[in-house]
Amino acid sequence: MDSIVLVLSSLGIAQAVFLCLYLLTLKKGNRKANLFLALVLLGLTIRIGKSILNVYLDLEPWQRNLGLSGVLLVGPFLWFYGRLLLRREKEIHNSNYGHLVPFLLFAVFCKFIPNGFGTISYVIYFAVFLHLGAYLILSMLLMFRFKHQIGTSVWVWYRNLIIGVGLIWVFYMGNVLGIIPYYIGGAIFFSFLLYAFSFVLLKQPVFSLEKYKNSSMDTATSKKYMQHIRTLFESEALYLDSELHMAQVAQALGIPARDVSQVINENEQQNFSEFVNQYRIQKAKDLLVDSAYAQEKIATVAYDSGFGNVTSFNLAFKSATQLTPSQYRKKFLLV
Repeated sequence: MDSIVLVLSSLGIAQAVFLCLYLLTLKKGNRKANLFLALVLLGLTIRIGKSILNVYLDLEPWQRNLGLSGVLLVGPFLWFYGRLLLRREKEIHNSNYGHLVPFLLFAVFCKFIPNGFGTISYVIYFAVFLHLGAYLILSMLLMFRFKHQIGTSVWVWYRNLIIGVGLIWVFYMGNVLGIIPYYIGGAIFFSFLLYAFSFVLLKQPVFSLEKYKNSSMDTATSKKYMQHIRTLFESEALYLDSELHMAQVAQALGIPARDVSQVINENEQQNFSEFVNQYRIQKAKDLLVDSAYAQEKIATVAYDSGFGNVTSFNLAFKSATQLTPSQYRKKFLLV
């Protein structure tokens, strides 16, 4: 059992290191924002790494303090990251880096800071996590302040990042208060959290959303256009045109094609092709269970749903339903 716990815990550390290196070497999007996100992950990795080592090794007090110092790194960079992402600041002024003084002092004087079971050690431990708690509050205030001034996808990403860091904070505070007894559980939770973040970054990279950071479109306008797009698709069934292009939708709305892309990306977390295909797949599902189409070939269903060829239809349908069109028809068609 101990070996399984060790593996699960270590996987999160390995994934965190990979993400840090990935963000540090990434040339897309806001390089400074990527750096700050990497430092948030690095701070958490230092803290969680200490938890793992502390369970399996007899660490010196100064080594435990170095691990604890990572917490002092997380808060400021989480806040800085939000300012670049939500407030769209071009740069963080040098005077703001004074927020890193607690981390630097803690790391430099780690040999002289008490870290045991005494009252002073517990006070220091609480102070470190209260420091992170204060920055979580600052980050949440920033998040709510700019909720209606930023794209939905970017806002949701930052909200989820705060929730993830906040849950780790709750776990360790709960542990020291005796509410949550399983100390190594924080490392295991961190592993699952990191893989969830990795999945989100790969599926919908936040740096790809930043390509709209210079857009003047606010959230209210974006949502209004999204409703217009849905109306076009539902009332005029534009998706049935296998040659449909973004420019046609843009022309119908009287806005640039770039804005159509932004609206769909921000509100649906999809690109244009994915958005169109979801309507086509729903149409195909309806036709496959329609008794009037019971004798029609799958190719007919594909073309009548707006797909240009059977291969792309089969792939898209299987991806969305985990069934082939034939299997879906056999399972749900009531003749």
